[in-house]
Amino acid sequence: MAVDKFLIEASHIMMFARSVGDSNPIYHDEEYAKNTELGGIIPPPTFAQSSAQFDPEYFLRPKVGGDGWFGSGKEATGSKPSSGSGGGGGAAMGLHAEQHFEYHLPVKAGDTLSATSKPGETWEKESKRAGKLKFSESVTEYRNQNGELVITATGVGVQTERAVDS
Repeated sequence: MAVDKFLIEASHIMMFARSVGDSNPIYHDEEYAKNTELGGIIPPPTFAQSSAQFDPEYFLRPKVGGDGWFGSGKEATGSKPSSGSGGGGGAAMGLHAEQHFEYHLPVKAGDTLSATSKPGETWEKESKRAGKLKFSESVTEYRNQNGELVITATGVGVQTERAVDS
């Protein structure tokens, strides 16, 4: 992920907090937030993940206009089913396994972040039902408008050798 500008807007913070069911007033009440140690509205801990919406190459977003676009009427989700998907047998499967966020400095409404990603560690583990599991990390660093590191986000993905045995 490479995001040049990710503007942290108070309205986006409020909507994100509502979408995850968090009614803490520090996410939406400016008067309340001013009187806290942080002195302003801040985003919930996982808010940085929404920066993917500012990345034109984000792999989970359907491509606009092509055969894979969800609005094309060909595939409603933008993804094409593969032979062997669902119900055992066939191709290996990949999924998001975990996510970690380390905050170095507070992020506040009005900040503008940029993000760069790099590969992290990789490792393997044997499983009884899916063969070899291949784990890999992706480390994304978020910097504010002053170039200061504010968040390090580490995502872990896992690829199975084969579809899970039922």
